[in-house]
Amino acid sequence: MLARYSMIRGAPKSALPKGIRQDTRKHTRHVLRPTAEMVERVLARADDDAAWSAFAKSYRALLDERFEKNRAEFDELAELARTEDVYLGCNCPTAKNPDVRRCHTALALAYMKSHYPDLDVRKP
Repeated sequence: MLARYSMIRGAPKSALPKGIRQDTRKHTRHVLRPTAEMVERVLARADDDAAWSAFAKSYRALLDERFEKNRAEFDELAELARTEDVYLGCNCPTAKNPDVRRCHTALALAYMKSHYPDLDVRKP
């Protein structure tokens, strides 16, 4: 299963989802991370539908590029999620972005489902 969770600093272990948690924020090396520039642009206009649409379009294009260049990382994540509960972590929702549906993890989950239709993906 593949889902998302909100990373909360200092959260007790009992509050964390049981399974494999992966940090997909902009500063990581995760295949599903957005770029820092993309995040900065969308957070500067978090309430703007056009800014979110532009972010979503550029993020999908980034994932397409990574998928083409290094599909193995996507395949490994999908395979892991077929046998384990895997959670993609991000800090959203936040004060700047209170709507979790406007988090890159929501887009990442949809992307994975579109490329691996048999995968159990749980969207927020």
